[in-house]
Amino acid sequence: MSKCKSSARISRYETGTELSIPIHPALAAALQAGPTNGMNLVGDQHGRQLSRYGLTALMKRAAAAAGLGPKCVPHGLRKAMTRRLAEGGATAKEIASVSGHKSLRAIQRYTGTADQRQLSRAAMNKFGV
Repeated sequence: MSKCKSSARISRYETGTELSIPIHPALAAALQAGPTNGMNLVGDQHGRQLSRYGLTALMKRAAAAAGLGPKCVPHGLRKAMTRRLAEGGATAKEIASVSGHKSLRAIQRYTGTADQRQLSRAAMNKFGV
């Protein structure tokens, strides 16, 4: 896997937690391929920062245009990201550093299924399976 060369700085709305998260090279390439206007990763037509509600509305419209169902909501991306990190072997603290969660309980709620699968494989490997 290639290394991330740039990062995005974000602030979690719910907690105010400031995060610096590396940008995946595939995302960086996609962002560079599109038009840019302003300093924000995702902005309005004038390059200004979108509000929380504006970004949610933009993502919902994009999901609908892509033919995704009404259950495909922006928060699902965060949940999917925590699950994929867990499936990749990330620790709870590593996941929190990306998701901005302050509580390990919240991370466990999102990653429980991934943790169970990974742990059961590790356990059965010890048993010779």
